[in-house]
Amino acid sequence: MKSQQEIIEDFEIFDDWMEKYQYIIDLGKDLEKLDESDKIDANKLQGCQSQVWITHSLENGKVIFKAESDAAIVSGLVALVLSVYSNKTPEKITKTRPDFIAKIGLDKHLSPTRSNGLSSLLLKIQEVAKSYL
Repeated sequence: MKSQQEIIEDFEIFDDWMEKYQYIIDLGKDLEKLDESDKIDANKLQGCQSQVWITHSLENGKVIFKAESDAAIVSGLVALVLSVYSNKTPEKITKTRPDFIAKIGLDKHLSPTRSNGLSSLLLKIQEVAKSYL
């Protein structure tokens, strides 16, 4: 799990967006794969052009998110977001704004469809956290 500040510092290492995209893709390769039984419509993220499945559970008062995508860059974006939000209390999740997205410049370097998917993911995480409050 990383803090938003750690993510921002990680991205400061790279000189250009090609390197940053490669880093995002590499992060996605480390995402834990979901069981095939979790890849159902009920777990599918709506509003995302790529296929993204997301599951959640509450363990010891913390929300554990798991997700998988069929697209490399989207997997990386999912990994970034989950590193900030997974394994946190519902209260902390609902109070955490995704400031890192603008601070690393992602908001300006994603296609509209990827931006929509990222927004859908963040919205889903907030909805889940609120459901556990």
